[in-house]
Amino acid sequence: MSSRRSRISEEEITELISKLQSLLPETRSRGASRASAAKVLKETCNYIKSLHREVDDLSDRLSELMATMDVDSAQAEIVRSLFRS
Repeated sequence: MSSRRSRISEEEITELISKLQSLLPETRSRGASRASAAKVLKETCNYIKSLHREVDDLSDRLSELMATMDVDSAQAEIVRSLFRS
């Protein structure tokens, strides 16, 4: 490992936090209000966790749906085509 560290300036951190904040649905709906970096990071973590839960839920629902379908049916082909896209 190098003895020299790459430093990120405070300005770069502020810019990155601002970009991150703009990606969060809760902060976009509130408008341009500035939140602390800690709050933005906390909201980001919560949002990522909620996305993981949503993906897991959708995966479970899809598995249940596929289990009830005839694998040769038109519906099953539609579902498979969605995965190829």
